[in-house]
Amino acid sequence: MKKIFIASDHAGYNLKNSIISNFSKSLKIRDLGPKKKDSVDYPDFAKKLSKKVASNKGSFGILICGSGMGMAIAANKSRNIRAALCYSIKNTKLSRLHNNANIITLGERLISKNKAFGLIKIFLRTKFEGGRHLRRVKKI
Repeated sequence: MKKIFIASDHAGYNLKNSIISNFSKSLKIRDLGPKKKDSVDYPDFAKKLSKKVASNKGSFGILICGSGMGMAIAANKSRNIRAALCYSIKNTKLSRLHNNANIITLGERLISKNKAFGLIKIFLRTKFEGGRHLRRVKKI
């Protein structure tokens, strides 16, 4: 079973907990916080999760904030992290097929719970194509 890490800020807290509840029977998800909905700084949680994903080969991360954008920007500052802001089936599949993304970021204020659940399933099931894309990913 793949290791999956999840974290949010206060704006993504409710969706984070919904994801954990929805996937707890089928996936082993490690919650990296926050533990309550008080205001926090998203870069702190993006960095914490990115370190876990980078040090656990083959693992994936899920980051949630209000838009998903802040988490993606912060996570992509870390070495060997390819965080993708996902909002549609197509862009989620391509993030894995072509970019070998290892973190999905989601915006609680922009997508529904059910949409988020579906995108996570697609993200985790889609395999990297490699080939010409590997050459490009190595340049990142």
